[in-house]
Amino acid sequence: MAETDIWRMSASDLARAVHTRTISAREAALSALARLDAVNPRLNAVVEHRPEEVLAAADAIDRRLAAGEDPGPLAGVPVTIKVNTDQAGYATTNGLRLQQNQMATQDSPVVANLRAAGAILLGRTNTPAFSLRWFTTNQLHGDTKNPRDAGITPGGSSGGAASAVASGIGHIGHGTDIGGSVRYPAYACGVHGIRPSLGRVPAWNASGPERAIGAQVMAVSGPIARTIADVRLGLHAMARPDARDPWYIPAPLTGPELPRMVAMCVRPNGMAVAPEVEAALRDAARRLVAAGYTVTEIDDTPSFREATTLQVQLWIGDGFAGFLAAVEREGDPAALTIVAGLREVAGVLPADIVARAMVARATLTRQWQLFLAQHPVLLLPVSGELPFADGEDQRGPDALARVLEAQIIQTGLPLMGLPGLVVSTGMVGTVPVGVQLIGQRWREDLLLAAGEAIEAGGTPPAPIDPIGG
Repeated sequence: MAETDIWRMSASDLARAVHTRTISAREAALSALARLDAVNPRLNAVVEHRPEEVLAAADAIDRRLAAGEDPGPLAGVPVTIKVNTDQAGYATTNGLRLQQNQMATQDSPVVANLRAAGAILLGRTNTPAFSLRWFTTNQLHGDTKNPRDAGITPGGSSGGAASAVASGIGHIGHGTDIGGSVRYPAYACGVHGIRPSLGRVPAWNASGPERAIGAQVMAVSGPIARTIADVRLGLHAMARPDARDPWYIPAPLTGPELPRMVAMCVRPNGMAVAPEVEAALRDAARRLVAAGYTVTEIDDTPSFREATTLQVQLWIGDGFAGFLAAVEREGDPAALTIVAGLREVAGVLPADIVARAMVARATLTRQWQLFLAQHPVLLLPVSGELPFADGEDQRGPDALARVLEAQIIQTGLPLMGLPGLVVSTGMVGTVPVGVQLIGQRWREDLLLAAGEAIEAGGTPPAPIDPIGG
């Protein structure tokens, strides 16, 4: 294969080619850098990269292979890292002018794991200010565009990661998810992404203070990729143990076989669902049946609405005054709008809201665990709507309320620490559509197996050249 085409390969195929020395890690790095140079100016997905470091890392992989060593399962595969995560020698900006000089002196566990797996860290991807929105823009790094349609959001907060993956800038993108920030960008950009169970992928940023309890029990890191096989590969690489994360659990990556059964709920908790979203769900169900699954439609699930309210209360109730002061100092208009909207969701909070929310979280998590014991894999919408027009949440209170309502599965799921996989299934004109699979803690393997069955029925072409803008 010509060096100019290596960027088109899946991560799995590229890793095999590098391991067998059919393709060198340097050739893969040069191809990735050339693709970045060619399309990133139209997307602003990657906001910082250092080609000399990329090539030096690739040469080190090639030397190890020449010496007969195994560099790891991602040997020579270019990946991107989100700017809210520590990477030694880079600022952990989180999309903020306030943090543009917050230099990381060590890798976060997830970044260290990717390096240990042999990945080449290609560049740093954009996020909205404070990693707070389902749209990706900030006053430090600027706007990120969706390569499939510049008029729609690339998603957020890992919008840079998903835009990069969809356009062929790197083969796997690192993202974080506390309210849909891996799953929604994958949906919006027509690729795939998984939010792992809480504790599956170790994470911690030494560059900043210890996170509030809400973030500790809800935020995770996960991979975004163009194939489900690459999502699996990325997850396995990220999930290596690291003693720096007290929430890490050394759970097996695969569990016992279960009957191939999926429950489908089209309108969980009565949420409004666009006809195109329902059509995608029913198409995915047909694909699963064709692959040998039994799909049963159910009327409802335990509450995402209560989970969403508790999620916001838990987040706002712990150290919110200091966070609000930071938002005001940053002065990002979009972040200020979102914070005001979330205050509305949270309502008036008593002084002991964190304790109350954690107690209620236990009750709701139990309800979900009992439900998932009967329905180990659940097929749901990603969002009630197709990916939003870019900046939709800034078009007034009614628009923001509509966005928040459509995203209750995005915001509710993290409260219980459950895994969720987004599978892109098709296009509605220039706009991607897909579905979400959620399941029991530590059973990402069941989601990935069902995801591969859905993927086999067709997905949007990827990688693609940017359209529009």
